[in-house]
Amino acid sequence: MFHLTFIVMKVQVHAVHFSADQKLIRFIRRKLDKLETFYDRLVGSEVYLRLNNEGVDNKTVEISLKVPGSRLFAKEQARSFEAATDMATEALRNQLKKFKTRLRAGRV
Repeated sequence: MFHLTFIVMKVQVHAVHFSADQKLIRFIRRKLDKLETFYDRLVGSEVYLRLNNEGVDNKTVEISLKVPGSRLFAKEQARSFEAATDMATEALRNQLKKFKTRLRAGRV
């Protein structure tokens, strides 16, 4: 008999000065859940969505990702929140790979 324990990462999404729809929030959660395939000890994350008044790339996504003993951060701007989320989660994926390498080497 097997017992599986799933720890669900806590994700907080903050839309600054506007209301984010559920479709966008689900998209962000799916992207962040995929990061757990690279490192399964993620504690939680905070996502800030902002609308900027300048230029074409006027949507900003900031993601703070909590891992045991550290915090990773990515901030991206794009034409849509989805595109900015894609870029930010890609940056976090690269940071997680480096974090795991440092962890294995005992430098964290």
